Amino acid sequence: MERDELECFLLLAEELHFGRTADRMRLSRARVSQLVQRLERRVGAPLFVRTSRRVGLTALGRRLRSDLEPHHRGIDAALARAVESARGVESTLFVGFSSPLGGEIVLKAADVLRESHPEMAVEVCEVPLSDPYGSLRSGQFDVQLTEFPSRETDLGTSKAPLLIEERVLAVPAGHPFAARISLSLEDLAQIPLMPAIGVLPDYWQEYLAPTRTPAGREIARGPAVTNMQEALVLVAAGKGALLAPAHAATYYPRPGVAYVPFVDAEPVGHGLVWRAGDETQALRVFAHTAAEVARGRERAAAL
Repeated sequence: MERDELECFLLLAEELHFGRTADRMRLSRARVSQLVQRLERRVGAPLFVRTSRRVGLTALGRRLRSDLEPHHRGIDAALARAVESARGVESTLFVGFSSPLGGEIVLKAADVLRESHPEMAVEVCEVPLSDPYGSLRSGQFDVQLTEFPSRETDLGTSKAPLLIEERVLAVPAGHPFAARISLSLEDLAQIPLMPAIGVLPDYWQEYLAPTRTPAGREIARGPAVTNMQEALVLVAAGKGALLAPAHAATYYPRPGVAYVPFVDAEPVGHGLVWRAGDETQALRVFAHTAAEVARGRERAAAL
């Protein structure tokens, strides 16, 4: 018996209606009729009684249904177990991070999992600024901890950020902004911003280097950059400024660069992103662990 004949017979025996069976199998009614007739020829006798008003099982059909159903359930259960095992935690999870703060969370989560799930390995690698989703889409990463926003329709994201922090502006140490306690987004009209160059969605380009202030004033463009170190070298050389999350002041201190906070910028969120439909058990375990690590970091910082 072919698999499609088996599925069709059991569904029709349940529905006793060709139209509903066709809808559930996503086939035409004619195709359902062909499958039933093919199976009846294989068996050598009718399995269904068909009239203009109803469809019913023959005695042979009822017996065949009772004989087949437990085997069909067993096949489905075996396939489900195989899929769950393949997608389980006994695997290597490849995790990307887009910032040193994200890398810290990812590595700490990997350490925790080494104790709680020794059968699960975690490999980590940095996400390039110039292509924030390419490695994920190509399968090099299973999940990544990255800055929000993420509006990619083929990617899933955590419901809420794991981390939230303020936004700052990296400016040349000799610029008047460096002596300020804080800045407004309207101040961006007075200094060129450096955009990132690469495979970036339009909304990411606007997020990294907006073209206008909230009041509509134009923001000049500085040289385009491909990574953080290149950007900071150019900032120190007086070529422009860079929007960055607040942790950059801790992880990227360097002569010639000052970090000044904003009073009115939206905070930066960091969350998990993965390929939609690829939510494995290993990914869920990692997401839960990373969230716990992030919460623990926040509690420690509040003390």
